[in-house]
Amino acid sequence: MDELIRHTGVVRSVSGGMAHVEIVQTSACSACKARSMCMSSESRQKEMDVILVESQKSKVESPIRVGDQVEVEVRERLAWKAVLLAYILPFIVMLGVIVALDYLTCWSEAVVGTLSLCSIALYYIGLSAFKHRLQRQFTFTARKM
Repeated sequence: MDELIRHTGVVRSVSGGMAHVEIVQTSACSACKARSMCMSSESRQKEMDVILVESQKSKVESPIRVGDQVEVEVRERLAWKAVLLAYILPFIVMLGVIVALDYLTCWSEAVVGTLSLCSIALYYIGLSAFKHRLQRQFTFTARKM
């Protein structure tokens, strides 16, 4: 079975079986006692829509409401798929265009470089065309803590 990536968050709104959750991501330095004197400590707030899942514990208790603390989880395999789609494949497309144009044409490096950057833009435009399909695949679930 896949490993799960988990974060804790706070529910900001609930509608149907979905919730809008705010997660505070902190760097490893944020737990350090010297963080007030160090400039490298950081934390970021992220908001996401998640599917609500009832755990055995929450069946006895009340349903998830605004302000409740929840555990948001996603499968690690999906995280790697996101990295592949967002970073690795565009890099491969760019390198492929550079190698192909450099080998097949006698255009200047500036033209080849510009066209390779345009190919990345086209890749992301194509990826955004499948946005709704990808959103169905990349699902986050939340359980009451």
